[in-house]
Amino acid sequence: MRVVTEAELGRVLGNVPGTPRVVASGNYAAPRRALTVLDGALAEYRLHMLNAQPGIPDRDGVIYETAFVGPAMRAHPRLAYFPCRLSLVPYLLRDRLQPDIVVLHTSRPFGGAVSLGVEVNILPAAIEAVRARGGLVIAQANAAMPVTYGDALVGLDTVDYLVEVDEPLAAHTPTPVDDIGAAIGERVAGLIPQRATLQLGIGAIPDATLHALRERRGLRVWSEMFSDGVLELEKAGCLDPDTPVTASFCFGSAELYDWIDRNQRVRMLRTEKTNDPGAIAAHPNLMSVNSALQVDLFAQANASRVGGRVHSGFGGQTDFIVGAMHSPGGHAIIALRSWHPKADVSAVVPLLSGPVTSFQHSYIVTEQGVAEIWGHDAFDQAQNILDHAAHPAARDSLREAGRELGLALH
Repeated sequence: MRVVTEAELGRVLGNVPGTPRVVASGNYAAPRRALTVLDGALAEYRLHMLNAQPGIPDRDGVIYETAFVGPAMRAHPRLAYFPCRLSLVPYLLRDRLQPDIVVLHTSRPFGGAVSLGVEVNILPAAIEAVRARGGLVIAQANAAMPVTYGDALVGLDTVDYLVEVDEPLAAHTPTPVDDIGAAIGERVAGLIPQRATLQLGIGAIPDATLHALRERRGLRVWSEMFSDGVLELEKAGCLDPDTPVTASFCFGSAELYDWIDRNQRVRMLRTEKTNDPGAIAAHPNLMSVNSALQVDLFAQANASRVGGRVHSGFGGQTDFIVGAMHSPGGHAIIALRSWHPKADVSAVVPLLSGPVTSFQHSYIVTEQGVAEIWGHDAFDQAQNILDHAAHPAARDSLREAGRELGLALH
């Protein structure tokens, strides 16, 4: 490992031939300074990031790649989207999209290593793939990056070049929870027993659900990610003190980052472990709570596309739904608003017109109620969705369309 200035790093990268594939830390851990240097040194390159946030390089010559589209890449004309379960993205990097350069956002060195901090995710697999082909591993080492453990530790002998940068981490500003979101969160929380193991995503509904769980005790967390809602549970004494909070990445407030720093209660693992459906299923009472853009009367969920255009992607939803349904006492919950206020349309449709993200859930929950899915025949599933999940303004049209699809709805 060699510590270099940004100017020296630029000269190194300027010698990389062709159009290299660059894998970089995603979500709220983008190594912006190192990417700026790389962008100035390379005429053309492919940039692969998960859930990329605004502020990454964007110009002719930069081709975006991802399996989970963030706001910086959404609807971009130079985007190549690779549909893939999050648990399989590491194998995609190993077998089909091998990187030439990996750019990490890490802690400062300690004990012969750096920590990936808030973003482990697919990065260990990317490091292994790039080392296997003799490519470069670059670390932007930041004193503000928390030190986390598990698979987050990267030996300095694995890093080729390290550039020291001290700047605050990007914080995530949560979406305020309104009355509808709070009502959905309360309904979802009512399905979660004491001592359950939780997987929840990010957004107003997961935040409302976690807030509504403050009276539970003995809860555990096994998730692909977490945010400030988990810290709220910790403060309220809801989490089992003998079980580590396990995830693959996190983002949130400065307070959250302070809490996870050198905290042995937090274990950050690579995606292949956290999102392995078999590992998920090994946790009793695994309650998987995910959202969707649409659901249909056949209990199928679309969480990836809007109007034929990719909005995000599969993410880990499919991994956790399969794992939760095989967990003893576990359930998979899809929670969403029954009506999209901006588009002014029902979120429950007769039949999805685009790709299906997931199916065979336990419950579909909206502010209207809880539609039971698991263990009911197809007709009862549709009736439950109509009666307990759909918005009243959409029920008559859904009933008529459902009958045309062969569902004997009443």
